[in-house]
Amino acid sequence: MTTAAHRPATLEDVARLAGVSRSTASRVIAGTGFASPYARERVTTAVERLGYVPNPAARALVRGVGVRLVVAVAGASAAVLDCPYVHQVVGSAARVCTPAGVGVALHWLPLGQPGELDQLARDRSVCGVVLVNTTNELLDAIPRSLQGRVVSIGVGSSAVPSFDVDNAAGAGEVLRHLYATGRRRIAMVTGPQWLPCSRRPVDAYRGLMRQAGLPERILPGDFSAARGRSAAGEALRRWPDVDAIYAISDETAFGVIAALRDEGVRVPGDVAVAGFDDIPLAAMTAPALTTASHPVGRIATAAAIAVLDGRPAAPVTLFPSALVARASA
Repeated sequence: MTTAAHRPATLEDVARLAGVSRSTASRVIAGTGFASPYARERVTTAVERLGYVPNPAARALVRGVGVRLVVAVAGASAAVLDCPYVHQVVGSAARVCTPAGVGVALHWLPLGQPGELDQLARDRSVCGVVLVNTTNELLDAIPRSLQGRVVSIGVGSSAVPSFDVDNAAGAGEVLRHLYATGRRRIAMVTGPQWLPCSRRPVDAYRGLMRQAGLPERILPGDFSAARGRSAAGEALRRWPDVDAIYAISDETAFGVIAALRDEGVRVPGDVAVAGFDDIPLAAMTAPALTTASHPVGRIATAAAIAVLDGRPAAPVTLFPSALVARASA
């Protein structure tokens, strides 16, 4: 969307809609200097609504410095490109890039082949890269010529700014909710072990279980519903007294619920189930899924703006995650 006069949105428009000063809006968009979490949230929302693109992006196009922003996704197979999460990232990036005449391309980075980044660095049509599912191996392999034009949705480094959800805090809120509703034998289904950002919720789980004097019951996962099904069966076999299962993705939680239903286990009567992401389907399942929010669109918008803007961003920008309590737990 643009302003009422159908002109491109300006920084002043963003500041006005967000209710902050022009300098605060500029700091948030550039990822430099201090801004409160409230201000960052307001500015990012305003940018998304107005379709604001920083002027430096347009100037870069005039100079011929690339016409494509690449969303490069790490994964074990090209199937990772079909993930709804990845589609959200691409869609949000496109809303930022399209008004500036910048295209968005999707690229698979096979695990264990960080040299794929060299191909992107040599491609003069690429103005920048947004990494998704970032690993430490990828960060170590960033070509020097790509530095300053790459950001990460996930873990970052001193040379690669990170934009991500505070999934440790979100996991903590869900787990405290389970505890507050009387659950004491809580199992957890994790994300892929190769993905560094998926370890934060596991650390949060272990810390809370230790603090409450409760046993740890951890099952490996991969964000898929199929793994949720098999993990639920494993949980019932290993711990027949389990009274809650927390999965760090909603799709995995759907698989957990389906498996429990097949076994005649009531949700939440016998076993409470919770997830993470708050995807649209979470509110429409039976029972509706308790989860934690994940503002993927805002994260991807901020990441794409940082690449187009071309100025140094803060090393880490975390977006808040909040409990969304529903019927499953």
